Amino acid sequence: MLLGLFFVSVGMLLDPAQVLAHLGLVAAFFAALVPFKLALMTLLARLAGAPAGGALRAGLALAQAGEFGLVLLALAGAVVSEPLAQALLAAMILSMLAAPFLIAASDRIVMRWSRSEWMLRALELHRIAVQSIEEVGHVVVLGYGRNGQRLARLLEAEGVRYVALDLDPERVRAAALAGERVVLADSSRREALSTAGVARAAAVVVTFADAAAAVRVLAHVHEINPAVPVIVRARDESDIERLTAAGASEVVPEAFESGVMLASHALVWVGVPLSRVMRRMTQVRGERYQLLRGLFYGAGDAEDDERAPRLQSVTLDANAAAVGRDAGALGWTRSRCSCARCAAPA
Repeated sequence: MLLGLFFVSVGMLLDPAQVLAHLGLVAAFFAALVPFKLALMTLLARLAGAPAGGALRAGLALAQAGEFGLVLLALAGAVVSEPLAQALLAAMILSMLAAPFLIAASDRIVMRWSRSEWMLRALELHRIAVQSIEEVGHVVVLGYGRNGQRLARLLEAEGVRYVALDLDPERVRAAALAGERVVLADSSRREALSTAGVARAAAVVVTFADAAAAVRVLAHVHEINPAVPVIVRARDESDIERLTAAGASEVVPEAFESGVMLASHALVWVGVPLSRVMRRMTQVRGERYQLLRGLFYGAGDAEDDERAPRLQSVTLDANAAAVGRDAGALGWTRSRCSCARCAAPA
């Protein structure tokens, strides 16, 4: 709140009439300020040991004027003329407005001007290719945090091959030394996804809960392989509609799952039989997740599975009364099992 108040007060100091009267001076200050700050930050980052590409990225991210400069300008008002102070203030504000665009374009700028960045990117893609070049029908795991590692272990236990991408160098180094199939890469980049074999994958799983990044990933994945199913983790249910519209096959919200698990534990502790709790949780998840809403059964299915929802396909001819109508409008109702043992849908 105080930071917001500070910037509002700085904006109130700006006199549009003075700025319009000295546009040339404003442009000159802006053209001097941004390149100078960019060069200074890049140099300091290089002296601190950052690679050329990383140093240039740091410079682009910090090329704008800072709050301290605005404070100094306010203090210098007594010794600097009004037109000069207004031109400086306008140039500083313009540099702040330009900052998001510089940061957004930083990848393209760095790739154009830093040869080492090309080498690092090529090495990154080579490492991904080494892991995925022979894989077909594998799972591409994006993010190798706790959720990604649990998923990878379950896939491995079932004999399903996977390739994982993660941006944390410490985690990737430790996991790779342990023999796990994870490489350091930015999963929001199309080249990384393509090299990971998304075109040949059986599924893609986004394990990080960043909806904006997941939307970018979904766009790239569907460009490479429109048919591959993508399962996405979400922080809460408010992101479901956005991610589904972006092409997610299934969205797993953390808030929903934690609520289901809290309810199941509470029911067990208050004396509800475990079998009934499990059936209730299956029903709740089935209503939420499309893949768990029912199964097509055959003669060889286990007897215990008979309590789960059953699916039955019915073929309609072109003139059938039900064509184009919602099931609810037809007056169909869901029957329930009449046995005393369970209350699951039959």
